[in-house]
Amino acid sequence: MSSLAGKVAVVTGGNSGIGLATARAFHANGAKVVIAGRDRGTLEEVSRDLGHDVLAVQADVTKLSDIDQLMARTHETFGKLDILFVNAGIYKGAPLEEVDEAAFDEMLTANLKGAYFTVQKALPFLNKPASIIFNGSVNALTGIADSSLYTANKGAVHALARALAAELIGRGIRVNTITIGPTATRLLTRSGTSQEILWRGSAVRQSSVWAVLKKWPTSRCFWLLMTHRLSWEQRSQRMAAGF
Repeated sequence: MSSLAGKVAVVTGGNSGIGLATARAFHANGAKVVIAGRDRGTLEEVSRDLGHDVLAVQADVTKLSDIDQLMARTHETFGKLDILFVNAGIYKGAPLEEVDEAAFDEMLTANLKGAYFTVQKALPFLNKPASIIFNGSVNALTGIADSSLYTANKGAVHALARALAAELIGRGIRVNTITIGPTATRLLTRSGTSQEILWRGSAVRQSSVWAVLKKWPTSRCFWLLMTHRLSWEQRSQRMAAGF
């Protein structure tokens, strides 16, 4: 029996990149999957590719009415939710002096407001127990040049996840954050960011992990090494399954 058989999973930003890979992993392990995104064409393509037990919903998480529609259609189609992967977001790297108010508002609205209200709107439809997973970033834990705005956004997402973990535990809802580094997806391509950030991010991740390893007991070091080697799809799957 598949580990997620009978479960219902919603993935925002599920039509490309990390969201799509996670949606595929959930579906392959037996879940009924709802993918949400802004591009109708890619949503339809992914829906056809995955096949049965998949619902594609065009939704922009910066618009609360779209999130309402997403949750309503999910509930109408599959019933209560078991897994919510809060993944939708944008990235635009720039030096501090080049960030203007429009860029600030755009990124904060997509990455923090969208995440916050996605969880709020999903609450009435979540099962007990259920799992909420935020797509975080190594930027929230360390510094990468020319990413101050994105770093501030993801730092807020990590803080939000910690607060919600405390708030929702009494309802049987687990809240986790996946902390990943720069990943070669369409998000980076659309942002016009140099692929050099992938190498910089990799170096930051390795130095951050090694710094923790030097402080932790051997047993926890082994756990960290093993989970660090997992892909983000595998981490999402384990969190959703309650590991």
